Amino acid sequence: MRRVQWAGLPIGIGLLLALTLHHGGGDAIQGIGQAGFVLLWLVPLHALPLLLDAHAWRLLLSRRAPLWFLWWIATVREAVSRLMPVASIGGEIVGIRLACWRVPDTCGVSASVIVEVLVTMAVQYAFSALGIVLIVVSAQQADALRSIGVAFLLSIPLPVMAVVIVRRGGIFQAIERWAAGLLGDAHPLLRGIDGAQLDHEVDALMSRGGLLLRSFLWQFAGYSLGSLETYLALAMLDHPVSVTGALAIEAITQAVRHAAFFIPAGLGVQDAAVVLLAQMFGVDREVALSLALVKRVRELVFGCTALASWQVAELVRERIVRSGSGSAQEGRVG
Repeated sequence: MRRVQWAGLPIGIGLLLALTLHHGGGDAIQGIGQAGFVLLWLVPLHALPLLLDAHAWRLLLSRRAPLWFLWWIATVREAVSRLMPVASIGGEIVGIRLACWRVPDTCGVSASVIVEVLVTMAVQYAFSALGIVLIVVSAQQADALRSIGVAFLLSIPLPVMAVVIVRRGGIFQAIERWAAGLLGDAHPLLRGIDGAQLDHEVDALMSRGGLLLRSFLWQFAGYSLGSLETYLALAMLDHPVSVTGALAIEAITQAVRHAAFFIPAGLGVQDAAVVLLAQMFGVDREVALSLALVKRVRELVFGCTALASWQVAELVRERIVRSGSGSAQEGRVG
């Protein structure tokens, strides 16, 4: 998968360069310069939808970790998945590891992340469906809408299959046996993971319909709040759109971004989607490109800050662990 992502990198870079040259990169950058430093407010604004996502995860974790801690992990998870060549799943693995710092229950934490990912898939499809409906109502772009709708319908079996496989049970126990045969029972990757227990934890969460609904609603609210970035960015670029237009642009952009998981950071693909969708709602192509570049810069600034905080936290934790080990050894000698 990593090789596929690296192979997709030049494709994404080529798409981004072609998009910039075709739509007037100079004019787009000039529009950003005219908006000024006010655009920097979009960076901290992104913390709000992630806070709602973190609360949804906290519900699945039975509130065993503080919200601020899970919010921080959510920023790191997103940064890893979006900015690193990990096929959009590396962030979940990092998230499990970090959450275990406060919740020493690897199976329970892993089950919460697995179920959260399934809920997220449902939210993404619901949010994409909302975007398609808003395009039908507001834009009436038949050709583009037909392409989006076909792609949406063709991809529906994927989350359905994922839910069916998980609900059948035994999947993680089978994976554990396969990994043990491949890597050996004593391999570090298998420590702390009990396939049978993980299957039980996931099944227990999946059987709680009310909990899943609450998690779904909080995540959906987070996705909807994320469209505020598009709404405010276009207002700052002096080309405002309606709230429904911002929702549609954000919804379909998210769908395209997740569909193009094999291209690191969704380079080119996400930006082309933003430009196309913004133009469908009457935004000039130069301003549409400005919006795509603003969203890209915000993602880089926010994501790199999250990654840096993760590395600092790792160093601090390692120093604390070493200090504790040294004190324990001194105590035994004494």
